[in-house]
Amino acid sequence: MSFHRFRSAVALAVLAIGAGLVPLTAAAQECKPVVAVAPSELVEAGKLTFTTNPTLPPMQYVDSSGKLLGMNIDLGEEIAKRLCLKMNFVRMDFQAQAPALRGGRSDGIHTGMFWTEERSKAMFLVPYGLTGLDLVAAPNKKVVLASADELNGLAVGVEADSYMERWLRDRQKANEAKGAKPLRIQAFPTTADAMAALRAGQVDLIAPPDYTGKDYVRKGQASMVLASQGGTPTAMAFRSRPLAEAISTVLNGMAKDGSYDKLFDKYGVTKLPDRPFAIRGPGPN
Repeated sequence: MSFHRFRSAVALAVLAIGAGLVPLTAAAQECKPVVAVAPSELVEAGKLTFTTNPTLPPMQYVDSSGKLLGMNIDLGEEIAKRLCLKMNFVRMDFQAQAPALRGGRSDGIHTGMFWTEERSKAMFLVPYGLTGLDLVAAPNKKVVLASADELNGLAVGVEADSYMERWLRDRQKANEAKGAKPLRIQAFPTTADAMAALRAGQVDLIAPPDYTGKDYVRKGQASMVLASQGGTPTAMAFRSRPLAEAISTVLNGMAKDGSYDKLFDKYGVTKLPDRPFAIRGPGPN
């Protein structure tokens, strides 16, 4: 092949490659966010960085191949897509997530965290669902209770520093006030650890969030004793008010177009009845 022919062939190849890239570049530039998020509100420009603790199926968990799955994961991906950002989930124990948020190492906490007044003063909380707790036993163990008032004397495992632990301690105080035999609460780092203790016979019951309790029962890993006790909003947490407001806008858009209902119905999770979605609480000073 002559030099001129070779040069022409190369030029045509370059043009062909360039032509192939044009649609991709154009597609990338065509993404119009529901609401613009300034790069200064993010840990890393172009990315939405959330921490999550993947120990609570079906909300967030890791499959046998190590892939991160669950409703919260799907919801995070959809939010990032509507903001024209790349979703970046960082796996982290729950106790470390608030310090990471305050330290500017993440944009938000998205792990099914329960709303509390105390937390609403330390972070910008956006409730997005409603969760209670289930009391479940090992599948081969029969425990019959008419109500939570009959938990006297039982050992119950629960995730430490959680809504479920606080609910149990309130029951414990109420029972003790009646002179009943005390409830024995054993707190564990994660719900998965509490489940391991149940399998090992170290506790009589565990108190996971209701979506996780029902998932354990569905998989034959536990038997239901009392379902859907209590109830409180679950929320995402943010260090930036503008980002929290942007997330609220996205959630309201998802509710309007039906994708919020579709996602929650898919996973059997209780929807937030109190709408529109918005920051609840004063946030940090």
